[in-house]
Amino acid sequence: MYQKRPARGRLARLRIDTPPCDYLNSVLNELRVNPEKLRIIKSNCEYYKTQVYLKRGFLLAIERIEWVLALDNDIHRICNQISANDYIGNRIRLYPLLFKGVVTAHE
Repeated sequence: MYQKRPARGRLARLRIDTPPCDYLNSVLNELRVNPEKLRIIKSNCEYYKTQVYLKRGFLLAIERIEWVLALDNDIHRICNQISANDYIGNRIRLYPLLFKGVVTAHE
């Protein structure tokens, strides 16, 4: 009789699975080839943390990627965590600006 309405609001948005896009795939491939580019991601996090007006979700993504980077130095585990289909992976993939400069056009 009644149709079930889809969930709305914040929880519904967080349940959306964000598959890795082409850009993030190229970032992950570049990180596997050149693991020293992790410092670009770390410097991006430091830069964006100094910004005054950031969305709370972006700050959470910065915090999550800092957790991932602080946990381990193994590049394959870091790439697996970024591409994982869990809360942390989804949160990080929502903000590809964190990976700015890892893949450059002249390479």
